[in-house]
Amino acid sequence: MNAVFFIVLTLFLIVIQTIILPLFSLFDQCFDLLIIEIIFLSFLSSRYSIVLVTIIIGCVMDSISGVPFFYHIFSYVWIFIIVQIAKQLLFHRSTIFIFIISIVAILFQHGFLLFSVFVHQDINSIWEFNFGLLIRQVFWGVVFIPPGLWIINAFWHRWILKTNFLQNSMFKNTEDRVDRIQ
Repeated sequence: MNAVFFIVLTLFLIVIQTIILPLFSLFDQCFDLLIIEIIFLSFLSSRYSIVLVTIIIGCVMDSISGVPFFYHIFSYVWIFIIVQIAKQLLFHRSTIFIFIISIVAILFQHGFLLFSVFVHQDINSIWEFNFGLLIRQVFWGVVFIPPGLWIINAFWHRWILKTNFLQNSMFKNTEDRVDRIQ
């Protein structure tokens, strides 16, 4: 049941990022919204299965975006690793930690893009990089990632409560049916 929640969340964030936000001129070049989900998954668990989920989400984004393949996979996995390392070193429940992780995640993703441009072209292409876009995306990331994490966490807890209630009620119904048969 947890997988259903994250599949729906991923599809929802992709639709928001690719269809709804470009309609508004203020958000037409917003940061990658799936960073919110990657950070949430990083806070949620430290298991290696989350890395596989991160790779799958990166494959989906690489497939629908126009960037070179492995861009999102690589950046999402490294964001996951950075958050895991930072969780070991810092108190990860503080608001300042979430703001710092938000900034680092967006800067890392842009740094990776800048590095890939540098590898494919020469050093002069770096100075043509849109640093204004980077600053706007960092600003929007600081504004939207912490509330986004809070909202996802609230929906996650509601999802867990609803699925546990449904599982318990289904189990009770099957016990009642088995008792009636005997």
